[in-house]
Amino acid sequence: MVAVVGTVVFAHRGAVAADKPAKEKPYALIFGTVWDPDGHPVYGVRVKIRRADHKKAQWELYSDHRGEFAQRVPAGKADYVVWPDLKDYKVPSGKHLKAGTEVTVHIDSQERSDTGLHLIW
Repeated sequence: MVAVVGTVVFAHRGAVAADKPAKEKPYALIFGTVWDPDGHPVYGVRVKIRRADHKKAQWELYSDHRGEFAQRVPAGKADYVVWPDLKDYKVPSGKHLKAGTEVTVHIDSQERSDTGLHLIW
């Protein structure tokens, strides 16, 4: 009987330790929307993000059903380049979309920065 009580106490202590939240590092948020040439949000577009001083994308994500995307980046002063990658994107209407210009987003600290990616025909 004593062994059972000891096991229950140990299991309870493990559950309490697991409930402690991990300390998060500070971050900034790049939030954006992908728009088609007619001003409608576009779903499923691959969005790439890199620091301006790097050559390759460090993050890759997709726009959701509202055309929106969000990526956490380290807090602190930095410039990021955001662009759509349409290489494998299929347009239901049969028209061909092209990526507009890439966008530079400046981050100063722990903040949210909103941007838009506008596609062209």
